[in-house]
Amino acid sequence: MPAADDDELQARLEALEAEVKADSDAKRAVRAQAEARVKAQRARQQAERDELRDRQAAIVKAKSGNRGRERDRAGDLETALDLARKASDAKHELSKPREAGEKSWLISGALSFFLGPLGWLYAGAWRESIPAAIVYLLALGLITSIVPMFLLMPVMMVALPLSGVAGVVYAIGHNRNGSRIRLFGDEDDKGEDPRIGKLGAGRGGDDE
Repeated sequence: MPAADDDELQARLEALEAEVKADSDAKRAVRAQAEARVKAQRARQQAERDELRDRQAAIVKAKSGNRGRERDRAGDLETALDLARKASDAKHELSKPREAGEKSWLISGALSFFLGPLGWLYAGAWRESIPAAIVYLLALGLITSIVPMFLLMPVMMVALPLSGVAGVVYAIGHNRNGSRIRLFGDEDDKGEDPRIGKLGAGRGGDDE
């Protein structure tokens, strides 16, 4: 075969090889572009799903927060109404005129504030006020003989107001129950319980 034919054949082979290679490169480029578009589409869909999930979570959180605030407001309103009812009951109890045989809550509170448990003798149950008064006198005499009075003032500033409150409650309980009531202790032997928990039950048995 002449050399010219060999050169022409070689040139054709190289051209064919270049064409095949170019076609392969073009296919790879098309495939790469397609894969890039698929990846971009998937990324966009994932971003949309994430955004939707975040929006839904924000809506649920907002609704939950609103329900919590509504419950808090309802609880606050219920507490306020309950306090208002109690304040109204207390105001009515303290402002109504005294009937015959009833105890003055002002006198009971003042005596209990200035005299401690000694003031409980005015309206409190004998079984509580008498022992408390005796213990109070003995403890006061013993402590004041050991501890200077000015050191007892912080304790007295807390104890005496509490004693005054107990005196007021004793008087209110006496007037509601029709007899002296107990603030402490267990039920008596007869199964009756004229303690503070029975104030709303009306006039009951005597605990003089």
